Amino acid sequence: MSPTPHPPHHEPEAPRDLVGIGIGPFNLSLAALAHPLPELDTVFYEQRPGFDWHPGLLIDGATLQVPFLADLVTLADPTSPWSFLHYLKDRGRLFPFYFAERFHIQRAEYDAYCRWVSDNLPGLHFGHQVDAVRWNPERALFEVDFTQLDTDGEAEALGRTYTRNIVLGVGTAPYIPDALKPLVEAPGVPVIHAADYLKHRDQFLTAEHITVIGAGQSGAEVFLDLLRNRPAGHEKIHWLARTEAFAPMEYSKLGLEHFTPDYTRYFHGLPEPVRDRLVAAQWQLHKGIDADTIAAIHDELYRRTVHGGWPDATLTPAVQVRTAGRVATTKVELHLEHVQQGTRSRLTTDAVVLATGYRERPLGRILAGLDPYLRRDSSDRPRIDDHFRLVLDPSVTGRVYVQNAELHTHGVGAPDLGLAAWRSATILNSLTGKDPYPLPDRTAFTTFGLDPRPHIPSARRSQVLTPLIDGR
Repeated sequence: MSPTPHPPHHEPEAPRDLVGIGIGPFNLSLAALAHPLPELDTVFYEQRPGFDWHPGLLIDGATLQVPFLADLVTLADPTSPWSFLHYLKDRGRLFPFYFAERFHIQRAEYDAYCRWVSDNLPGLHFGHQVDAVRWNPERALFEVDFTQLDTDGEAEALGRTYTRNIVLGVGTAPYIPDALKPLVEAPGVPVIHAADYLKHRDQFLTAEHITVIGAGQSGAEVFLDLLRNRPAGHEKIHWLARTEAFAPMEYSKLGLEHFTPDYTRYFHGLPEPVRDRLVAAQWQLHKGIDADTIAAIHDELYRRTVHGGWPDATLTPAVQVRTAGRVATTKVELHLEHVQQGTRSRLTTDAVVLATGYRERPLGRILAGLDPYLRRDSSDRPRIDDHFRLVLDPSVTGRVYVQNAELHTHGVGAPDLGLAAWRSATILNSLTGKDPYPLPDRTAFTTFGLDPRPHIPSARRSQVLTPLIDGR
């Protein structure tokens, strides 16, 4: 059975305790952990008509890069009814999962799990576009203006909600390099971001020649899918990357401790210039390729050499696209530069998939009404404290929390699903002024700073049971 929601207790015109803007995995995690807290009246708004997690990249067989324990709630509350294991039980799939022995689940299964949560969790309002957020000093409340959308995405009604606190979880947007923006925006030109890959997959499989740009996980998965579905000896695929190698993601056990609360706290305490340098240098912690995917690509390429010859696939790192343009009606010409050799060349192709990653969505439009109250760093980015709150003018007594918009202040763990439940619990503990979700004092064996005496949690005593009758 699905978790039974407690009845809503919100009165019309009464201010909410928390309004969430955006319903991706991170705000869905927060909503799930807030659900059993009777003292909190929450509502979450999302512009899309339903939960939708990277639909263009739910390629058959593609797996999450974090274990299934990194679901919405487990690492904060393993007993939560919104856990992945509870989802499996509700769907009658617990024993099949047990025998499958999979620590890393498929992306499509994670998406289905999140949809199950979003379909059953109260307080989620899809088809609601948040237009503006303002601080009302007379009422000491935030005003959240929204537009309710119909099934076609057209405006249906306007509304306003008052709230004491806000959490922003608007996610990221596909990044298109400037050189390729005109082609992506031009009608009829087969240049897409990987976020839309599955929508155009059939068309791309029939293209004479395909180019994939980008050497992260999504680029590797798109290249592998194309390779597996193109005829041997006639693959006609180029895979280009700006990075200097098709590099594996750092996945050693101590390396993964960069995705712990301990490292997040350490990173937050560093000077701003040091944080900026580290984010750029640590790209292989979260922008490399899963080792299993690299192995699968090599295995597929090798398999195509068994009967002699080489696959018609070119893999070239250390290449950047300088400019690009249309040739004739449908073809694309890429002007390339090799960053190590300093050489330049041209590549004519019939289709381009841009696996060029994502960037944090700018908060300027939504937060324009709060701009006079925002405190910014030397690069004009919002300052964010250790409880994931925007640093605002003291006259604003409400709090604005952020999720996955704090890479510059909290480090590489900001977009990582493994820290979702911990960050949500941290926000809820801060919001309530209590500890509804007690969090561990220490989470890593590594001591990241020169702390001479790292905290070592004391061993927990086992409960001593007293026999009912002596001697039995």
